[in-house]
Amino acid sequence: MDASAARHQLALDRVLVVVARDPWQKRDRTLAPAEVRYEMVAAALDGVEGLEASRIELERDGPTYSIDTVEALDVPGRELFLIVGSEVAAGLPTWHRVDELRERVTLSIVDRDPTPFPAPDGWRTARVAVPRLELSSTDLRDRVAAGAPIDFLVPVAAAHILRAHRLYLD
Repeated sequence: MDASAARHQLALDRVLVVVARDPWQKRDRTLAPAEVRYEMVAAALDGVEGLEASRIELERDGPTYSIDTVEALDVPGRELFLIVGSEVAAGLPTWHRVDELRERVTLSIVDRDPTPFPAPDGWRTARVAVPRLELSSTDLRDRVAAGAPIDFLVPVAAAHILRAHRLYLD
């Protein structure tokens, strides 16, 4: 898992896996309900040292912006890392209050490709190398919709929740 690799490679005390209540940049797609997404993340992380599912964005009203989460977590003496995949890093210029975000975090880019994604200008960056797996979240949702097995592709507990809520079948 990318979060576990980031925790290890960056020597982080803990990694919060934040579930967005209202991800404003994904309003053009159908998402599983936020509470169910949180339930899957919590189940997948259960028992994994240093990784924690976070409800911080579920407890806020309105669109979900990373800068608001960073502001809520920022305390003197704490270094904050924003861990994203290279596909997300490519879209950073479109993010809400991106200049403020750039000043407050170290951007940790998870690289799955042999050629590292170029670091965006002006960001403090740290790289996290992970093995390339040929399975995107879109591929996974398509497998579920087609009735194909997902065993060993996602944590067992998360797969049970996904099936119990009959997600991605419509």
